[in-house]
Amino acid sequence: MNDDGNGYTSGWFAAHADDLPAPQVGDAAADDHADVTAAPQLRIPDGAARGLESSWSIREISGNVLRRRVSESVFMVGEGGIGTRGSVEEDGQDAVPAVYVAGIYTGSGPEQQLLGCPQWTGLSIDPPIAADERILDLRTGVLHRRETTMDKDFRSFRFACADRPGVFVLRAEAAESRLEPGAALRDAASSGCEAESSHDETRSIRTTSDVAGAVVAAATQRIVNDGGHRTVDRIAVYIAEKPGERTAHRAMGELSEVRARGVDRLLRDQEAAWAQRWSAVGIDLPDAPDVELAVRFALFQLWCNANAHGESAVGARGVSGSGYRGHVFWDSDVFVLPAMVSIDPAAAAAMVAYRMRRLPAARQRARANDCRGARFPWESAADGTDVTPTAGHLGGTPVTILTGRMEEHITADVAWAADYYAEWTGQPEFTGETVRELLTDTAAYWVSRCRLDPTGRAHLDRVIGPDEYHEAVDDNAYTNVMARWNLRRAARLQPRDAAEASEFAAWRWLADRIVDQRQPDGRYEQFTGYFGLEPLVAADVARPPVAADVLLGPARVAGSQLIKQPDVLMLHHLVPDEVAPGSLIPNLDFYGPRTTHGSSLSPAIMAALLARAGRPDEALAMLRIALRLDLDDRTGTTAAGLHLATLAGVWQAMLTGFAGVRVRGGVLRVRPVLPAGWYRLGLSFRCLGVCVRLDITGDGIAVRADGAIAVGVYDRAPIELGGALWFPREESGHE
Repeated sequence: MNDDGNGYTSGWFAAHADDLPAPQVGDAAADDHADVTAAPQLRIPDGAARGLESSWSIREISGNVLRRRVSESVFMVGEGGIGTRGSVEEDGQDAVPAVYVAGIYTGSGPEQQLLGCPQWTGLSIDPPIAADERILDLRTGVLHRRETTMDKDFRSFRFACADRPGVFVLRAEAAESRLEPGAALRDAASSGCEAESSHDETRSIRTTSDVAGAVVAAATQRIVNDGGHRTVDRIAVYIAEKPGERTAHRAMGELSEVRARGVDRLLRDQEAAWAQRWSAVGIDLPDAPDVELAVRFALFQLWCNANAHGESAVGARGVSGSGYRGHVFWDSDVFVLPAMVSIDPAAAAAMVAYRMRRLPAARQRARANDCRGARFPWESAADGTDVTPTAGHLGGTPVTILTGRMEEHITADVAWAADYYAEWTGQPEFTGETVRELLTDTAAYWVSRCRLDPTGRAHLDRVIGPDEYHEAVDDNAYTNVMARWNLRRAARLQPRDAAEASEFAAWRWLADRIVDQRQPDGRYEQFTGYFGLEPLVAADVARPPVAADVLLGPARVAGSQLIKQPDVLMLHHLVPDEVAPGSLIPNLDFYGPRTTHGSSLSPAIMAALLARAGRPDEALAMLRIALRLDLDDRTGTTAAGLHLATLAGVWQAMLTGFAGVRVRGGVLRVRPVLPAGWYRLGLSFRCLGVCVRLDITGDGIAVRADGAIAVGVYDRAPIELGGALWFPREESGHE
């Protein structure tokens, strides 16, 4: 965590003016000193010309060079599962590889990692920039930069085209004597780069993965010199190439099209595309502008890192960095997907498609474990085989990594995500057709994995739950209840024949016998023997969040009741109908103080649960940890990429926590609770095939929808809504 805790703020900086013409990218030679007779009428104006709204801007003033890699993650821009890190233009080959494409990996086994692609933002600036200001305009998706040292004149902006996935645009300006653009496209540090074509102004590079597929990048630039002032306009196109394809011609064709359109028209298209996005999804929270801005940042980066086309492998850090090598964890299924389905349902569908296409690999994994059905790997990459490492280091000490062998709950998590998508979007046929085999195969896995004792009770031995401080435990409540949910959900499908009907009945029988660890007082014991461990609480160690296993050592923590993140409580978040009514509060009261929040996944979900429990002020305090987790680099790991699950958790906390939104049986349920000082909360999102707007105040809720939807507010019976309606406040219980 940085010392000042305030690395990024809101601010202003003008980067373009819509009412002035600008040079179009044309056919001028990309020579280092090219002169163009028709000089541009527009130069990037200074900050006084036009202010960016502070409620929509992430600002960095003369960033600390030691935090430069953090800034690269925060200022990442992307679209369509292709992201370019926010490295400064002159950072050159010392930067972290600038571009990643979701699903394109290199290497093998646990070393399989995202492929570094050719870089397109590099420029030479001499004398170098000593001080600058960078602002990410969330409203338009444009990253601006200007030099702030006296008498210096460098300015730039860049963006990833929201309406044209894979197209990136840069404009830079400075004195002609200072700015040398060099090649429009530069080889990545990774192997496998080959130049498809290279001309004065246009270059194409194909980067081949040694696993499968490749990335073809093409770029063009135009240099305009005018009275000692130089403008560089650069456009790059990235296309993921599937095995057997050769897409260089397609990349060059698209590049030709966008080059003809020109930077300024692409910029106007960009502004229109983002305006359309924000009109359907967003937040208005005038009483807490800091929260409002951080939530907008979360939404922005979720959009940038997801892909609404085909399938999407959303790794723990998305395409914002190389953290966890780009591997896909349960984060994707139970954190990111529930947020994305309310932001961009097509992107959520692409995430389900990623899992569906790797169902054969999951079946093979189950067979390797002498089990039926399908078992999904803890870490997945290109083809769905298990790429979880087996060894690592904790505080410099070598440790054995058991998650790949024992963190089996991900199999039920994948099934849950597919079902959640179907319910939220109002597509019951999705589970009955598209993901039917996923639901039945994952259920079949649990049948062969369970052990029946002589009394007829079913157990799952030697597993790891979400709380990874405790390994090789028996009957972890989260794993067992999620397996039970998986069996019951699959058994609700319409059987295709008598044999399948009999099998479904057997699944229901088994589900009813799985040990769920429920106690008479409403608590769920996290696993067998947990209540007998050393009764430490997080405050005994340090103020959370804290990595207790590093401070106390893994053995001491494993022998205590300290937990890394919500475990039992995750059941109340994901499958509240599978736990006993009224059990949220006793479990919050017990497990809350024992949670160290040693995982970045933890604070936002805890905030959502606290809000649902009717404790909005406590929820807000917890949410604030998540809101600034990447902006302030609170974990010290943001340099490796943004924490996508945290960003998604922030939106979940707002939507399912403070707004109290749930979808059950085709009905949108709303039961809000606001913390002190919040007098109005506006949320816009997608649900059940329509766009919904909630305006929540202390007096009640206004609900608007652009189509027909069934809505139940507070504890009222649902009504059909096809426009706007006001619901007066009604006191209701929380759970």
